[in-house]
Amino acid sequence: MPSALYLDYAATTPVDPLVVDRMTQALTSEQTYGNAESKTHQYGWLAEQAVENARMDLAEAVGAEASDVIWTSGATESNNLAIHGVLAALRKAESLKTTGHKSNFHIITSMIEHKSVLKTSLAVGQCEDVDVTFLKPDSNGEIFADQVQSAITPQTCLVSLMQVNNELGTINPIAEIADLLMGSSILFHVDAAQSLTKISLNFKALGVDLMSLSAHKAYGPKGVGVLLANSGARNRLSPLLFGGDHEWGLRPGTVPTHQIIGMAWAAVLARQRFEQDYAHILRLQQQFCEGLDRLHQAVWHAGQAKNRIPHIISVGFKGLRSESLLKALTGLAVATGSACNTVKMQPSHVLKACGISAELADSTLRFSFGRLTQTEDVARVVEQLEQVIQRLAG
Repeated sequence: MPSALYLDYAATTPVDPLVVDRMTQALTSEQTYGNAESKTHQYGWLAEQAVENARMDLAEAVGAEASDVIWTSGATESNNLAIHGVLAALRKAESLKTTGHKSNFHIITSMIEHKSVLKTSLAVGQCEDVDVTFLKPDSNGEIFADQVQSAITPQTCLVSLMQVNNELGTINPIAEIADLLMGSSILFHVDAAQSLTKISLNFKALGVDLMSLSAHKAYGPKGVGVLLANSGARNRLSPLLFGGDHEWGLRPGTVPTHQIIGMAWAAVLARQRFEQDYAHILRLQQQFCEGLDRLHQAVWHAGQAKNRIPHIISVGFKGLRSESLLKALTGLAVATGSACNTVKMQPSHVLKACGISAELADSTLRFSFGRLTQTEDVARVVEQLEQVIQRLAG
C-alpha cells in the first residue's frame, strides 16, 4: 500500500466507494451483464435499460439532454472525435458538391490545451485543406473572447478551448465566447475534463455545441468518458471508428455497462456534493497559500487570475529543479505539470506559452487537492517543503 500523500488529483482521482458499489452491482448482477445491443432477449434489454438510465442520470447532472450524451473511452477520445469528426463531416459534404471548387477549413484553439487537443490540432493542421490558429494566453493562462473574435475568418468551422486549465486552474470565459459565436455556423467545442466536480456544469446554459468529459477526473473509473453534442452538432459529426451503429452511429463497439454506470453515478455525486466539496477545497487552498507565503523561493503561477479554481496550484521554486524536488519529497505524490508531460520530464508547454522562463518552469510542481485531502495533509506538505527547500537551497 503506497504511503505517500496523494496530491495529484488533477491527473486522476480515486474512485468513490459509492461508485465502486454501483459498478460492482453492474458486474455481478444478472440484470446487467448482457450486451446492451442484444435486442432479442431480456438480458440485452436489461443492460440497454441500465445504459439508458445512466445516460439520463449523467445528462441531468451536467445540464444536458440524454440525447446529447455519446459514450467514449475518455476525454482524449472525445476531443479527437470532436475535432476529427467535424472535419470529416465537412469533407464529406464537400465531396458531394457538384462544383470543382473545394473549401479550406479553419480551426481556432490555444497554445495551452491538453495534448489530446493540441496534438490533434497540429495533426489536422498538416493537411492542405486545414488552417489552425493557436491563441496565446495571458500570463495567467487565460484566453479572452476578443482573441477568438479577432481570429475568426470566413473559413472558421470550429473553436476548441478548454474550460479549466489542467496545470494552472485558470477558467476560460466559455459563456462569453459562446455568446460571441451564437448565430454563426462555427461549432464550439469545450474540453471540460477538469470541470466536473470543480465548477458547476450546465451544458445547455453555457451555449456550447460539444463538450468532452472524463470519469476518472471526477471520482469515477478510468476508461470511460462522454462527448456531449447538441442535436445540431451531432448532425455535423462523422465517426472516427467504424463498426456497429452504437451511439447514433458515432462511436461503435460494445458499451462497457459497468463503467458507464460508474461515470453516471460519479457525475450525480459531483452535483450533489459540489458546494460541500468546493468549500472544503477552498479552505485547503487558503491554508496552503499561507504556507507558501513563508517560502521565499515559491512563485504561484496564475495566482492573480480572477477566474480560477482552488483545486490546482502550480508553484515554481526559484533556484531549484523540479526533478530534484520530486526526489526529495519522498512522502508526497505530486506532479511537474500535466500527467501527459511527465514521461519525458520536459518543461510544461503551458508555462512556456504563458511567458514563464524556462528556468522557472523547470522548477515547477503542480499540487492538486481533492475530496479526500485533509487540513493535516496540507500542514504536512508545507512542513516538508520547508525542510526540503532549506536542505536543497542551503
